[in-house]
Amino acid sequence: MSYQSTGSAPYCLEPNQVFASPAFEIPRFACDTHAHVVSSDASAYPMVPNRSYTPVPCPEADYLTMLDATGMERGVLVQISVYGTDNRYMLEVLRRHPERLRGIGVVSPDVSERELVEMHDAGVRGLRLNVLYGGGVGFDAMETLAAKIKDMGWHLQLLVDARQFPELMPRLQKLTLPVVVDHMGHMPVELGTRHTGFQALKHLLTDHGWWTKLSGAYRISAEPAPHTNVTEWAQELIEAAPDRLVWGSDWPHVAVRPMPDTGQLRNLLATWIPDAALRHKILVTNPERLYDFPATSG
Repeated sequence: MSYQSTGSAPYCLEPNQVFASPAFEIPRFACDTHAHVVSSDASAYPMVPNRSYTPVPCPEADYLTMLDATGMERGVLVQISVYGTDNRYMLEVLRRHPERLRGIGVVSPDVSERELVEMHDAGVRGLRLNVLYGGGVGFDAMETLAAKIKDMGWHLQLLVDARQFPELMPRLQKLTLPVVVDHMGHMPVELGTRHTGFQALKHLLTDHGWWTKLSGAYRISAEPAPHTNVTEWAQELIEAAPDRLVWGSDWPHVAVRPMPDTGQLRNLLATWIPDAALRHKILVTNPERLYDFPATSG
């Protein structure tokens, strides 16, 4: 399906089905910590009217094929904004793969304890706040949701432009649970690592135990693939907090064009992280700890 406008929610491109070969040896139990699923049954799983884009169907089978093809034994599904707080499809997929998959949900501030427990049993280990795309739950709910999930061992995940962090810092510093920032702060790398937004992200990683995802290079760089101007950005984060970084593909790469090659995105780790032991930490050890996967010996 081509990218076309349907009112305020344009159609997304279809993700590629062929992936670049690995540029490094992928360790066992490597984890892709950021992807989405979209059901083929639009009537059973309707999208919210206030969405920012309309994805093509990217169901469970396609997602698992992508994981297999890119060498990822584990995966983390993030509730896609077009479904709002209707987590049903993601939860159904998680329940069918309890050893392999974990999830990040989206809920309203009045979510019940019973619903959170049911989500935990399905494999959810965090909640996402989103101030960039329609259909998400925003920062107004941050403290309320943080209090509800703190004792469950969950974390908050933020889809936010890091340029907002300096203004939000008084609130952010009071959070007493882990927080994960999507896409290395989701701000243009052209602004440079000395920008107050990037420096605020680093401060939260180094002084407050936050995490970030080495994902979405094509979302923060105006350069075409392989987005060489992201290397300095990524490596500064890796040097600052190697124990609190994970990698994600961001498949099926909604609301962007041209469509990225998921294999090429994975291969950026060979440049960003030349050391195999450090890649193992970011691909295996760190996500195992953050998402409560079964412990591995390797």
